[in-house]
Amino acid sequence: MDTIFGHSPEEIGVNEEAEEDWFGVPKIAIVGVGGAGNNSMNRLESLGGLNGVDRIAINTDKLHLDSISCEKKVLIGRSLTRGLGAGGSPEVARKAAEIDRNGLEGLLADKNFVFLTAGMGGGTGTGASPVIAKIAKEAGAIVVAMVSFPFGVERKRREKAAEGIEELIEATDTVIVLENDKLLKYAGNLSVNDAFKTMDMLIASTIQGIAGAITQPSLVNLDFADLKAVMAEGGVAVMLVGETTKAENKPEAVVSDALSHPLLEADYRGAKGALIHITGGSDLTMIETNDIVELLTYDLNPDANVIWGARIDNDYAGKARVTAIITGVEPTWVFGGRYEDRKEGINMKVKNVGVGASAGRRGGIGDIIPIIR
Repeated sequence: MDTIFGHSPEEIGVNEEAEEDWFGVPKIAIVGVGGAGNNSMNRLESLGGLNGVDRIAINTDKLHLDSISCEKKVLIGRSLTRGLGAGGSPEVARKAAEIDRNGLEGLLADKNFVFLTAGMGGGTGTGASPVIAKIAKEAGAIVVAMVSFPFGVERKRREKAAEGIEELIEATDTVIVLENDKLLKYAGNLSVNDAFKTMDMLIASTIQGIAGAITQPSLVNLDFADLKAVMAEGGVAVMLVGETTKAENKPEAVVSDALSHPLLEADYRGAKGALIHITGGSDLTMIETNDIVELLTYDLNPDANVIWGARIDNDYAGKARVTAIITGVEPTWVFGGRYEDRKEGINMKVKNVGVGASAGRRGGIGDIIPIIR
């Protein structure tokens, strides 16, 4: 693993082999910024299965950086922070990233897609992430950020986080926001450490799913062009992850699991795009994949750009998993009173829905669909 401390692009390890242009293969980097972002990268390393994807952890805190496992580790702003962190100051972190701009440009110069993960409300994640995102965008990459939003009791941090997210929206193509408050509902009885590990695992498995969807052969392929079509100018997005072990009624079961996940609940009615990837065993049928997509996208804008793929995995015999990113969502649940129609919590509404031609054959698939309000 490379540990880099504010060096020039040449010293960062951009070598001739890394510069080789592999025709037809998208170059993907996953970048974790700050403490929360580094923790997610550490968890991602433990999951494995991301061969060919660059994994980079960036921080101003040397102690934290040294404590994690990651393919490449970068300490920024060494001359400014002396490796002691940004002290909760986004401005210090922003300057630290600018100090090492040349090195970061070298790391991200050849990337087609950069997935950035960070916690908002602190110093390094909030301040350095927009700078890193801009560097990647200027190099021509599609940039998607997945960030966490502080607990409700952290009033000052939430203000700081909202400002950081606004900057990220300007600097990236798509921003996915996960609210820490939902940990209280989903993992309230777990230890603090285990609760945050739950969030890390969710972030890591989603990144793994999306990256794997465009780098691994599939029954119905998603490619980089698909990713670009949905993510470019996607604005704020929500993420859905669902899994079922039920051999019967897989579409209803896996979609219900995705929509009811307490960490991912959000209102995506009227959203403008969706990237959906389905994994199942050899028993997965085309009708089932079509029904999963229709159920997930029922409330999207009629003109939404929906792109989906499906992969057969022998480990998923009798099971199914879906990962989706819904883009072009109005962030009513993040920016407080900014929107007049701000709503809290979930109101599950029952609707009768016939899904495509398969509805008649199944006697009305999805008669009960949880619509998140």
